[in-house]
Amino acid sequence: MDPAAVPVVHVGPVAFGGGHPLALIAGPCVIESADHALAMARAIGAIAARVGVPYIFKASYDKANRTSVSSFRGPGLDAGLRILADVKAATGLPVLTDIHEAHEAAPAAEVVDVLQIPAFLCRQTDLLLAAARTGKPVNVKKGQFMAPLDMKHVAAKLTSTGNTGVILTERGASFGYNNLVVDMRAFPMMRELGFPVVFDVTHSLQLPGAGDGVSAGMSQYIEPLASAGVGVGIDGLFMEVHDDPPRAKSDAANALRLDALEALLTRLVRIDAAVRGVAPAQPR
Repeated sequence: MDPAAVPVVHVGPVAFGGGHPLALIAGPCVIESADHALAMARAIGAIAARVGVPYIFKASYDKANRTSVSSFRGPGLDAGLRILADVKAATGLPVLTDIHEAHEAAPAAEVVDVLQIPAFLCRQTDLLLAAARTGKPVNVKKGQFMAPLDMKHVAAKLTSTGNTGVILTERGASFGYNNLVVDMRAFPMMRELGFPVVFDVTHSLQLPGAGDGVSAGMSQYIEPLASAGVGVGIDGLFMEVHDDPPRAKSDAANALRLDALEALLTRLVRIDAAVRGVAPAQPR
């Protein structure tokens, strides 16, 4: 499908699809504190603005699928949504967060601009319908166990409510034990379904459960994998970004260092422009 023919999903000033430039969804995996979330949103937002990339801040109020019961999960629904509301008010940025149960959809939709369905939950009908019925755009991650074209059934559940603001995200497929692989065919396959496609490059570099109670990861491959994905043609890039990844409270092993973000985005903007056959935006 011609990228320009993909229906556009608008998230405030950010557009996915329709031949629009690459958009960015980025932030820490989980809300670690109010101060940290705000500082990360401001820092990433400033970098994205300099490079000329439309940006949505992401962070989860609860990581309900941590490997170990003792792992940090986040501040929870109520406190987490208050923090995200404060980030949105202070920065003016659109905000995205995961939901895990149907009852979370309505209160989350009152605060955030995009509801995200985690990969492990992408077939949960009640959760999908609850998210879509809020009227907010829904970003659903393809399960590690799902074929790309099977996402048509997931999308059909969402659009059955009348909500056409559907975004599909690739985050790797299970490849034996404790490993994931990205099939680059997945991006055009899912785009052929008629929805914008996002690449979650940092989660694709997880080694799920391989860290003795936590997921390990291979963050050293973020740049080549992200470059390959943008080269194939995607509408958005999803990355977990942290100012000090070794101390991150979730997904420390596969997060991108904040100080590496600007150079990477500059490279990816050039690749995206080449793929779309236009001149790259000039950094500010």
